[in-house]
Amino acid sequence: MTLATRNQVWTALPPVQFDEERPLDLDLDPVTERQLVARLFSRDFDDWSEVLSRVGFCANPIRLVGRSETFDTRTGELVRSYGSADEPLGVTFTRCGNRRADKCESCSRLYAADTFQLIRAGIAGGKTVPETVADNPLVFATLTAPSFGPVHGTRPNGGRCRPRRDTGHRCDHGRLTSCMAVHGDDDPTVGQPVCADCYDYASQVVWQWWAPELWRRFTITLRRVLAHHLGTTPARLGEMASLQYAKVAEYQLRGAVHFHALVRLDGPQTPEGFAPAARAVTATVLAALVAQAANAVRVTAPPVHGDDPARVLAFGAQIDTRPVRTSRRTDDPDRSLTPEQVAGYLAKYATKSTGDTEAKDSPHLRRLEATARQLAGRAATVDEDGNAPYGLLGKWAHTLGFRGHFATKSRRYSVTLGQLRRARQRAQARIADANRAGTRIDLRQLEAELLADDADETTVVIGSWTYVGSGWANGGETALAVAAAARAREYAQERAQRRKGQTVGEWER
Repeated sequence: MTLATRNQVWTALPPVQFDEERPLDLDLDPVTERQLVARLFSRDFDDWSEVLSRVGFCANPIRLVGRSETFDTRTGELVRSYGSADEPLGVTFTRCGNRRADKCESCSRLYAADTFQLIRAGIAGGKTVPETVADNPLVFATLTAPSFGPVHGTRPNGGRCRPRRDTGHRCDHGRLTSCMAVHGDDDPTVGQPVCADCYDYASQVVWQWWAPELWRRFTITLRRVLAHHLGTTPARLGEMASLQYAKVAEYQLRGAVHFHALVRLDGPQTPEGFAPAARAVTATVLAALVAQAANAVRVTAPPVHGDDPARVLAFGAQIDTRPVRTSRRTDDPDRSLTPEQVAGYLAKYATKSTGDTEAKDSPHLRRLEATARQLAGRAATVDEDGNAPYGLLGKWAHTLGFRGHFATKSRRYSVTLGQLRRARQRAQARIADANRAGTRIDLRQLEAELLADDADETTVVIGSWTYVGSGWANGGETALAVAAAARAREYAQERAQRRKGQTVGEWER
């Protein structure tokens, strides 16, 4: 790509204050480069770039045609009308909404931001959640999968791998089961089995298939353990306390899913929720109860096929539970683990998926996926009770057997993603109306109104829309959208660090 073309691309993207002269490094094939240049010098580039900005530089926007009208529910008056024919390109573009960073960085960042606000509100209040929740006991828990065979890994302070303590021992396939090497983070052997033929691939796929059920049983067991600790029955626990949680799932390098969760103890259930917690249970006590419940959970998985054994599934031995208020960061023990750090951590992993693991393209992960497909092909259609427990396993082979949601929360942990999205839409409408009227508004003062339920709406939208496709017209337009999203991310990071009073040099370190 020529320097002139690079400069044209640069001016079409959001400016970055800390490095305005740095050109975009676009690695394009000749066909995509010609498509990109054609778009840059097209007559309707300004209209296209406006659409690109309006969808937040989404990499795979949805294209719709149709019309909608907004009416005042009290008077029946037509408030506004909108149609795709009014758009400069004759089509309405909307975000794809994909949470996976490997599919759409822009929508993934928006999903992570919403998840951050959702999680943080349940920790420190805000977004209609009272700040008193900050005084309730809170535990950060990590529940891992069990071992399906020794794998290579990194160790703290540059320690040796040592997946097994005994040295010199060989497995049935003649391979050493020990490793005395020091692996770096970028070592391709990290997460790979010491002996792939000994590794129990089938059990890992089955465990991941039933991991959502393990989590459900864990929440039930935790309520029972808490009720026993408080000297009441599970049925009457709501009269004394309420457990709320938010969790995300993450893939380890070995391709196994584990859960990160925030567990909060509230007081008695009320219509509003968020009651002060009983003093009888501190965060330290709650951490112990969470660990007790996680260690007690068991799920009996039925055989996948006639020759397959039944399995009793449980969480792994590496269960970590720690009070958020008094714990220390593992990467910096001298610094406290703050609510913002926990919320950011969970939001980050909420946007990850098996795609982040598949990118390493290791033989181990390919074999896991192949095992999932093989088991799906041999799975019995129905069991003796007429159920098909593994009927959809093939559909989830690309996720290595995990069929659960990557981010979930209990009903009263905090606000919902739907509320946050509706609030954003309402805010955008308010901003548009204020711009047309030439007035200013303070959205912070309208937060409660923006987050209110739909029952309080005074307008109704009636429309008819037709789906016409997804994505941009060609690879050149997609490359521009992806590059713009990356530059927007850098700019947002720089602004965020500037607000914190840090220099760019500190941020880059």
